[in-house]
Amino acid sequence: MADSKREVERKYEATPETRLPDLTRAAGVSAVVHRGLTELDAVYYDTEDFRLAAGSLTLRRRTGGDDAGWHLKIPVSAGIRDEIQAPLTDDLPPDLTGLLRSRVRNTAVSPVVRILSARDIHHLLDEDGVLLAELSIDEVLAERLTEEGHGTTSAWTEMEVELADDGDPAVLDAVERRLLKAGVLPSAAPSKLARALAETDPEKPRQTKKRASPHDAGGHVLAYVHRQITAVIELDPAVRRDLPDSVHRMRVATRRLRSAFRTYRKILDRAVTDPLRDELKWLAAELGVDRDQEVLDERLRSRVAGLPDILVLGPVSARLQLSRVAGSTGARRRVVSALDGDRYLALLESLDALLADPPLRPDAARNPGDVLPRAVLKDYERLATRIGHALEQPPGHDRDLAMHEARKAAKRVRYAGEAARPALGKPAKKFAKKMKAVQSVLGDHQDSVVARDALRTLASQAHGAGESAFTWGLLYGQEEAAAADRERELPEVWARASEPGLRAALKG
Repeated sequence: MADSKREVERKYEATPETRLPDLTRAAGVSAVVHRGLTELDAVYYDTEDFRLAAGSLTLRRRTGGDDAGWHLKIPVSAGIRDEIQAPLTDDLPPDLTGLLRSRVRNTAVSPVVRILSARDIHHLLDEDGVLLAELSIDEVLAERLTEEGHGTTSAWTEMEVELADDGDPAVLDAVERRLLKAGVLPSAAPSKLARALAETDPEKPRQTKKRASPHDAGGHVLAYVHRQITAVIELDPAVRRDLPDSVHRMRVATRRLRSAFRTYRKILDRAVTDPLRDELKWLAAELGVDRDQEVLDERLRSRVAGLPDILVLGPVSARLQLSRVAGSTGARRRVVSALDGDRYLALLESLDALLADPPLRPDAARNPGDVLPRAVLKDYERLATRIGHALEQPPGHDRDLAMHEARKAAKRVRYAGEAARPALGKPAKKFAKKMKAVQSVLGDHQDSVVARDALRTLASQAHGAGESAFTWGLLYGQEEAAAADRERELPEVWARASEPGLRAALKG
């Protein structure tokens, strides 16, 4: 079973003659304890076209030290990576294979670089002897591995300072100030592998160069599409690891893609994008099972927590827990199964193909200030029609359905405004913000509709088990009142969002 930890470190240039300054003068550091020398032997793996390196991921099999095994490092932000560790085996463990799937697809990974490190380790301790950070000076020898065997080599010395688990990042700042004052400079390479690849063969990895941002409408839409596709691929490992909010963020990326394909169909050919929209809708539905259950659970638990104890009759929390476990367990298996399936891989390949050979229509070559506002405002008109229809309905089932349809339209027009923002600037930003406010009101209303359905089911189950259904009825009444509040709020929010000046600003 793979284990995960958050790695927070900083790298510095060094030479064999580099000497550590007195780091006990760094704030918080009371002692520097030499822990000796260890030998590390790591073989790094990647695809033939270096897909992992292109995404700043590293996969290695390492012996030596106290953490021998397979290590997959996934970037989080500058200087911060998640390191997933698996036991030392001859073959790549299945737990890591799944985390690589969105990157490598069906392409095999093989050894690309071997790195030998002689690591001189020092522990930085506080006044109570608690570990704050580990500093190491590494003498590194890197060797490119080829199909023919051994390749070119490179050698260097570097310094790493890695924060202890649950440590305060301020320690790294304090240590860095002492190192910089002593003339030790930050490393230009983000990792040993990146430096090894650059120094042993400057022609590799052959990473795809970023597309220059063109000034036409097609370039702006493609840049937005590219960001969403990248988000889907990068969030895949996080969803598999069940990290907080990962399913929601991946689902949003699929929705933004679908929205862009539909809104900007005068820029991207529907013959290509419509089948992709269908597949993205399928993926969003698979992800939605887990996410919708999570949102519902959070809402109901919050409602119960807000009740006085005297109004909570029967095993309310226990029944909620049973409902959550029953719903989330099946949903979790379904999501992972979808990500492991051939249909998902085919979708990723199709999205890559779209970026490689964009199906541009004539309007793509036009000025974005002319093309994008028309597309956004067309979505706005659809939303206005649905809002008007919803407000005409009497309270009840028909209004609930109408407001749900309006919610979907509001989400689409908001995404359209966000996609146009790099080209249209502040007017698009303000427009999207107003649409988000409308979406929020409609979204909370729909969440109340879903919650009331769930509460009816829970009340029925409680009654059938001989429990009091009083609390469930009380919560139902609260949700009914919340929905009524949103219905009263909508006209005012929509009035602010539908000001003529807001739309006129989009047109310049």
